[in-house]
Amino acid sequence: MNRYWIYVVLSGILEVVWVTGLKHSATALEWTATAVAIIISFLVIILAARRLPVGTVYAVFAGIGTSGTVLVEMLMFGEPFKLSKILLIVLLLAGVIGLKIVTTEATDGVKSEAERGSL
Repeated sequence: MNRYWIYVVLSGILEVVWVTGLKHSATALEWTATAVAIIISFLVIILAARRLPVGTVYAVFAGIGTSGTVLVEMLMFGEPFKLSKILLIVLLLAGVIGLKIVTTEATDGVKSEAERGSL
């Protein structure tokens, strides 16, 4: 697995942290931690998106964030367990994994400025 996909996973996990923080933060320290998680999450996803296909990166990031947030809410904060939610998370993850499988990466992962249309 290339390190940029690890960045996407890390960023998705941080998304779970900051989304949960937006709902449950009560102190200045918790709000500060939430803000730091937001900043780091977006900086890391930007690094990954520079080297990987943006659409797939965003789908994986959002899939991890969505499924992780739902699971954290159910497991840690007493959100009611519903089989339909679990089945939909499985469907979402299947789509994200499918996108990852069918996505081709450039051989070196870096486009020249001419390829990006900057010149």
